[in-house]
Amino acid sequence: MKSARDIQDQDWQLFQHRQVANKHVVTIGGGTGPFGMLSSLKRYPCAITAIVTMADSGGSSRRLMDEFGQLPFGDLRQALVALSRKGVLWRDVFTYRFEKNNGNSNGNGNGGAHHQNGQNQQGDGEQQSNPGDSEAQLLAQQAGVSGHSLGNLIISALQEINEGNLLRAIEDAQELLDTAGKVLPVTLSHATLCAELENGQIICSETNIDTRGKRLDGPLTPIKRVFLSEETPACEEALRAIKRADMIVIGPGDLYTSILPNLLVKDVAEAIHASGAQKIYVCNLMTKRGETDGFKASDFARQIHRYLGGRVDRIIVHDGSFPPNLLGRYAEQAQHPVELDEDVLRGLIPDVIVDNFLAFPQEHLVRHDPDRLVAALFAPPNFG
Repeated sequence: MKSARDIQDQDWQLFQHRQVANKHVVTIGGGTGPFGMLSSLKRYPCAITAIVTMADSGGSSRRLMDEFGQLPFGDLRQALVALSRKGVLWRDVFTYRFEKNNGNSNGNGNGGAHHQNGQNQQGDGEQQSNPGDSEAQLLAQQAGVSGHSLGNLIISALQEINEGNLLRAIEDAQELLDTAGKVLPVTLSHATLCAELENGQIICSETNIDTRGKRLDGPLTPIKRVFLSEETPACEEALRAIKRADMIVIGPGDLYTSILPNLLVKDVAEAIHASGAQKIYVCNLMTKRGETDGFKASDFARQIHRYLGGRVDRIIVHDGSFPPNLLGRYAEQAQHPVELDEDVLRGLIPDVIVDNFLAFPQEHLVRHDPDRLVAALFAPPNFG
């Protein structure tokens, strides 16, 4: 016999499915933030389009940009994997990364230094191997792919097969992975993210902005604004998806390096603002050193509104409860829980959803619980 709780859960699931059935849900973000949400959302009967930032400038993406002039694939790859219905094997293939060796790879110098400063430092081109290297690592060194993500290389190859057409390459990747939705780059042009600090200093490249808190000691000057180094046209297919959306979900993700770069692309913020879709912002769980130090939930909301040119309809915010052991680990990195100033928040956004959105048993990481998050997307309005 089914318990009352089982019946209640089933009723809630039926309600959610009715709420989402046949709706076109567009997510906007980048980085690891949207992964869990997309992984959960794909189980619902809706049309999904994940629009991702193209301002990434580190890791395997940086090398492909430098060596072949290609756009960064990291955020595209993560969204494709999140939406995949192929199972563990294909997901493992697309997320596999060839380990870096201790020497130079493909003449680009030390990978760590190359990624940190965003410059193409030339090394002596020698490949060094270690006795403990696996056969795959040795082959990767010989092929010059050490440090690369296999998924990035696959997308790169698909783009070559499609005569340089990235959108067709993504379509082929979607076919390989049997994705439960579409993935689109916010732009098909190179986008260099820059940040102006309160003291007037300009920092350029997403990686330099993203890692500032880890690379520098002591107090850091707050970010005054972020911008793209030059006007960047939007991907027309992305704009079309925004215009046809029933729901637009912004976040979760790093505010200045994963979310706002999308809104800086020409016509994107205007298209979201003009859309009749329900606009939802998923607020961060923690602050980030060098970017959002001391931010409350209302500070995140104000920045979204500033770059969007209007307000969102709903904000989803964690209630502030965290296990003490997690807080200690994050505090060591000068990251702290985002303070919930609900009264101020309700003065900015009419519909505020507050709940415990912390994922368990993620005992060492602070992450949104994807199922609770998706449930909050389709929950009835909460106007306080």
